[in-house]
Amino acid sequence: MPDDITQRVIAVIAKTQRLDPSAIQPESTFAELKIDSLDGINILFALEEEFKVSIPDDAAKKITSVKEAVDGISQLLAGGTA
Repeated sequence: MPDDITQRVIAVIAKTQRLDPSAIQPESTFAELKIDSLDGINILFALEEEFKVSIPDDAAKKITSVKEAVDGISQLLAGGTA
C-alpha cells in the first residue's frame, strides 16, 4: 500500500477525529480508535474530499479499518472500483 496515500488517510482520520496521528497505525481498526458508524461516515466524506473520489455506498459499508480505507482509495485512484 502506497505510503503517501496511507499518510494522507491517517492525516484525514486524525483531523476529523481529533486524534494524534502517531496513535493511528495502518493496522488500526475503527473500533480500536473508538470511531463509531457516524464518525466513519464523516471520515469517508473527508476522504472523498481529500482524494477527489466518490466512494460507492456498498464499498463504504465494508471499510472498518485504516488499511481497508487506504486499499479502497488506492483502487479508486487506479481507476478501479473500491
